[in-house]
Amino acid sequence: MNKQLISALLLSAMTSFAFAEDITGVWQTIDDKTGAPKGQVEIRKDANGNYVGKIIKITPRVGYTPKEICVDCPAPYTNKQILGLDVLTGLKHSSGNNYTGGRILDPNSGKVYSMKAKLSSNGKRLTLRGYVGVSALGRNQVWIRN
Repeated sequence: MNKQLISALLLSAMTSFAFAEDITGVWQTIDDKTGAPKGQVEIRKDANGNYVGKIIKITPRVGYTPKEICVDCPAPYTNKQILGLDVLTGLKHSSGNNYTGGRILDPNSGKVYSMKAKLSSNGKRLTLRGYVGVSALGRNQVWIRN
């Protein structure tokens, strides 16, 4: 093999690893019970390097009227508009494609869960695990990168 081909392959591999570890961007949320799209969340990094996710779109679904206000939510979310709400906070990159230490709010129930996440190797699916106490007793939800 020539040096240019080897350099191109190495650069491509490094680029895919760098991309795979970055979860910033817009994600389509999928209901883990129905498989239907729920909305879109934009994930960004805060000043401390933690990931934060804000609801930027709520997808209308047949037979479902989305809430506009987070009525049953704890402070500081109480009575806030759901659209524009930071529902994912404190998520940190731990190793490889794994993220831990986050918290996620379900604005429909008002419950806040501990969470961790894993990014797929191609960087297009983010599997979130929300739980109370022990992660083995939680639920998964898959988000798809837009």
